[in-house]
Amino acid sequence: MKFASYWHDTSIPFAGGIADPVSGDFEVAVIGAGFTGLNAARTLAQSGVKVALLEAEHVGYGASGRNGGHLNSGHFASFGAAKQHLGEDRARRLWRAYDDSIDMIERIIEEEKIACDFRRGGKLKLASKASHVGKLQAMSEEIRREVDPSAEWLTREDLRKEVVSDAFHGGVLYPKSAMMHMGRYANGVAQAACRHGAAIWERNPVTAREPVPNGWRLTTPTGSLTARQVILATDAYTPSVFNYFRRRLMPIASFIIATRPLTPQEVAATVPGNRNFTNSLNIANYFRLTPDNRMLFGGRARFSAVSNQKTDVSSGQLLRRQMVGMFPQLADVEVDYCWGGLVGCTQDRYPRAGSAEGVIYSMGYSGHGAQLSTFMGGALANMAMGRKNANPLDGFAWPAVPMHTGNPWFLPIVGTYYRMKDLLP
Repeated sequence: MKFASYWHDTSIPFAGGIADPVSGDFEVAVIGAGFTGLNAARTLAQSGVKVALLEAEHVGYGASGRNGGHLNSGHFASFGAAKQHLGEDRARRLWRAYDDSIDMIERIIEEEKIACDFRRGGKLKLASKASHVGKLQAMSEEIRREVDPSAEWLTREDLRKEVVSDAFHGGVLYPKSAMMHMGRYANGVAQAACRHGAAIWERNPVTAREPVPNGWRLTTPTGSLTARQVILATDAYTPSVFNYFRRRLMPIASFIIATRPLTPQEVAATVPGNRNFTNSLNIANYFRLTPDNRMLFGGRARFSAVSNQKTDVSSGQLLRRQMVGMFPQLADVEVDYCWGGLVGCTQDRYPRAGSAEGVIYSMGYSGHGAQLSTFMGGALANMAMGRKNANPLDGFAWPAVPMHTGNPWFLPIVGTYYRMKDLLP
């Protein structure tokens, strides 16, 4: 078994980075080479802006290369809950942003000729308990009425042709949702950004920043550059240089396993619908087939801000037990990959974007960033170019998490609370 991201291991690494020390004067510097930063850099370079991108590790290293491979429409909450929390206008803008981002990803893949197995397979949110059916049915009806007429409710009988398990009691189908190979997409967008003129430095974390006339100086281990504007796109991997954002984010580890490739017969006996799947527990699981028919199965196996081989091993063992609990037919199927990564969560689980501390930012995707981050990268680029009404998250207040100084000591308590809730009928 490999303790590595399947997305990293099965894609050709980006090879267009600059090997020389960091230097130069730029109009915009982007920090973070995940989907947000990559599309911000691509969009700016395509528009003729002199842009640099600084990445602490390698392109797609963080959440963009460690996620579940889902591009799901809509946000995590029911539309009614979002409307109550955010107001109707903001709730609708946010919902549209998720849908528009999938459309944008599809356009970028076509325009830049990125081979990444993009497919509109749809998503099923599955009722894990009989007591969840009424709430999910009501949510489905509300979504159809308010924002997405294509959504539909599937009964337990309907599910038999989608997912072969006794663990589920019905589900909401979102047909607009999609999937792709995350590593190939990240590397493809990076190559496109370079073709359009962006300068990309990998393995150059920002260790300091200081104001200079007309902008900022960003320092890395190999050198420094100056930029008139800075875009921060680091989410859960935000360095201590930007502690304002760390106090508003909770980095939570999420873990994933991937089996050996399943045979066509095993696929037909497990997930013949070949969609994105999530369940309705508070500490939810998510799963799908990879392009080579591996079962990719993930979840928040532990509430911590740490992912390393020790935590990945124990979390992978738990995830395997959960997978076999749902699909006993996979009991003898080997697990080939196990990895973890950090998710940047806000207190209310809604993302944030805007300007603060002298930078333009988008983060706090709270486990639903694979789709939205590309769109927000384009939005940040447009904000940097002075285009009005570019930010769909404008006006979302973002207070610091109480008693949070950047080290989320309280996560195990939160995890215990939600696990107890999942034990209730």
